[in-house]
Amino acid sequence: MITKDCIETAYSFLHQKQRIYIHSTLDWQKDDIELAIADYANEMNQELYQQLAQGRSDFLRDHKRFRDDITHAVEQLEAMLFGAPQ
Repeated sequence: MITKDCIETAYSFLHQKQRIYIHSTLDWQKDDIELAIADYANEMNQELYQQLAQGRSDFLRDHKRFRDDITHAVEQLEAMLFGAPQ
């Protein structure tokens, strides 16, 4: 079951990390954020993760696609919380 609380928690965490990630010029900082998000993805509500991942098992865990993945996740979570178009 996906509760509003788990959506809000995921949004808060991912949104904060996304903002730092996209403005960072430090490779080590970006790597640390990617690791933190991958760990979070393992522990978050798996029903919510599956909905965000849309069938991709490496969602938020693939270095090459990370920026696109986190952007997609934040946009989807915003839509869930605020009713924005998906």
